[in-house]
Amino acid sequence: MTIPMDRPWERLGELADAGDSDALVEFVDSLSASDQALALSRLDGAHHKTVLTTMPAEDAAELLRHLSEIQAADLVESLSIPEAAAIVHEMPSDEQADLLGDLDEEQAAQILKALPKAEARAVRQLAAYSDDVAGGLLVREILRFDRSTTVAEVIAMLSENAEEFRDYDVQYAYLTDSDKRLVGVLPMRNLLFARRKDPVADIMIADPLSVRDTTPLDELIDFFDTHHFLGVPVVDAEGKLLGVVHRNAVDYEATRAAESDFLKSQGIIGGEELRTMPLWQRAKRRLSWLSINIVLNIGAAGVIAVYQDTLAKVIALAVFLPIISDMSGCSGNQAVAVSMRELSLGLVRPTEMMRVWLKEVSVGLINGAALGALVAIVAVIWDGNGYLGLVVGVALFFNTLVAVSIGGTVPLLLKRFGFDPAVASGPLLTTVTDMCGFFLVLGLATAMLDRLI
Repeated sequence: MTIPMDRPWERLGELADAGDSDALVEFVDSLSASDQALALSRLDGAHHKTVLTTMPAEDAAELLRHLSEIQAADLVESLSIPEAAAIVHEMPSDEQADLLGDLDEEQAAQILKALPKAEARAVRQLAAYSDDVAGGLLVREILRFDRSTTVAEVIAMLSENAEEFRDYDVQYAYLTDSDKRLVGVLPMRNLLFARRKDPVADIMIADPLSVRDTTPLDELIDFFDTHHFLGVPVVDAEGKLLGVVHRNAVDYEATRAAESDFLKSQGIIGGEELRTMPLWQRAKRRLSWLSINIVLNIGAAGVIAVYQDTLAKVIALAVFLPIISDMSGCSGNQAVAVSMRELSLGLVRPTEMMRVWLKEVSVGLINGAALGALVAIVAVIWDGNGYLGLVVGVALFFNTLVAVSIGGTVPLLLKRFGFDPAVASGPLLTTVTDMCGFFLVLGLATAMLDRLI
């Protein structure tokens, strides 16, 4: 039977069942990274283990590198400890730490026990760092030599350990003193033009730029924006070389952080969600957000209930309530996005609420006036009553001011008190702008009821 290539998971399962390792590796290599992720996500749980154990451990490790972290963790959890350890052993140190950090603590501990002691110790050290600092992003697999090593000795070591160094970034080597402190960087091309008897310290770049292991992600982003480097060495408080952070690792983590903030702002609580995850887990995560939202929205509905007599007498108001609510919400979300961006870049401090508020009110006065005038004109044309236009126009103007004020300052306030602004800003903004918008429209309409009827 011919398997359609728009359904690669069927072919993947067929090759896994056949136990043909070479054909399986060849087929996986022929797929793009996205097709590999798609094929594995559509396989049933039994086939996950078959695919990973049929392939050589090195190829299985390469396959996991192309998957999302949560998907890779799910696949490894289906394996026995020896099988998982064999694959983890083939991964770079930074990816080992990331993967084990996503596994169940007991399984991660058992895998570490199955790894060589020195390797396990290095992974534990990396796992102690957060994902958003240099220590959590560095790779330990680098070329490092003592500054007293000669050019001939370096060339000999490269030749003798060619297999080990095959997957290393070999454009640069890093030189240390007797205390393992970073003293220089050696461009490997310099070896071609050096005398064999000379110490490599004579051809190194002395006092190279480096970052501390505690350097946060936003500072790393700034560093690579300023310097056109492919990587930067990472040192501890004593200046000892720990490894290297590559530009692509920083770019990946920055993208992941942005995606995480977006998911949180949309109510995906607890981290990344994929539809391959257990149904009840997905439902529970979403419901934790939705249940809070429904409670908050009851407050907004309560405002309408208080003014239901006004709404019953001027039914035209019902047409403009969602417009005012939605437009104010959009203005507020723009302010939230700018505050979140400036916080991530370090361009604003959580204590600068007054400065941010004044900046947002300036924009809100202009946009609120423009939007208020526009909706007022629409109301007059549609209903023919100038007072209706005045009510909805003024309401939208003031609600826009409220929305940008909240959207600009609440992320800073939440950050200042240790809460995640990406999660909490949305519900607060939506609820308050809805309540204020409904109150302004219906309150003004009640005060001018005689002229609206």
